[in-house]
Order: sequence, then C-alpha cells, then structure tokens
Amino acid sequence: MQHLIVTAMRRSLAVICALTLLAQPVVSSADDGVAAAEVQAIAVMEAFLETFNARDEAAWADTLVFPHLRMASGTVVVYQNREEFLAAMDLDAFAANTGWRRSTWDDMAVIQSSAQKVHIRVRFSRFDANDELIASYDSLYIIEPVDGRWGVRARSSFAP
Repeated sequence: MQHLIVTAMRRSLAVICALTLLAQPVVSSADDGVAAAEVQAIAVMEAFLETFNARDEAAWADTLVFPHLRMASGTVVVYQNREEFLAAMDLDAFAANTGWRRSTWDDMAVIQSSAQKVHIRVRFSRFDANDELIASYDSLYIIEPVDGRWGVRARSSFAP
C-alpha cells in the first residue's frame, strides 16, 4: 500500500514539474527583436547625452531622427530635418544663458517597447561649471529606427 502511495506521489510530482516547465515563457525571435530594440534605444540615449555634453551639435543631431519633435515649456517644436535642427541649435549660447556645463541621466527606464519603437522615462540633471546642481527634470523619450538607424523621434520634458 505504501509503495502505491509513493508511486502516486512521484507521478503527481512529475506532472507538476512538467506543467511548471510548460508554463515558463518561451523566448521567441519576436522577444529577441524587442530586446535588441531596447539595447539600441539605450545606446542612442547614451550617445544623445554624450554629444549634448560635448556641445557637438552635428553629432547630437545624428542621435535624432526626423521629423523630430520636442515638447517643453508649453511649446511643441517640430524640426523637419537635420539642417533645420542645426540652424536652431547653439549649445554654447544655451550654456551662457543658463550657466549649464553638463547634464547627467539620473534615472532611465524602458516603460514600453516593441521591435520598432521604445519609450524611455528619464530623469536628468543639469550642473553648472562648479558642478553644482542647477535643476532636475523628468522626461519621456521615444526612440525609433528610420532607414535602419535608431534615433530619438520625440522628447517631452518638464525642462524649460
């Protein structure tokens, strides 16, 4: 009798193990595409900040895709192309007007993603020449590929 109980318990355990394995998520090529998109998007964000801090407007523009949209200070600005963006940018003047020297990503989290678009919530801070905090702001960045190159399509910020 005890042998029958042990056998039944073993069979039950085997069934539970099999069901547990079947319940595990299966990683598919679609999941791989989303993971690859997220890696690309984070790389774009790092390049965005690096080129911004370097005050290299041309390289900074290369981290964007166009048309590019920026929502901040109660306005929506759409840059139709790279040339229009570059004509409007002067990071040296921005630094002189605001006391800004550099910015940092304080927090960055992918909040939604697909193989063709990634939404990233960020908090960034601006610092002056003495490395004193000027301010911190929350933002949302939307990263997409255009012609096989990933870039920032849109950003919405609480920064001025």
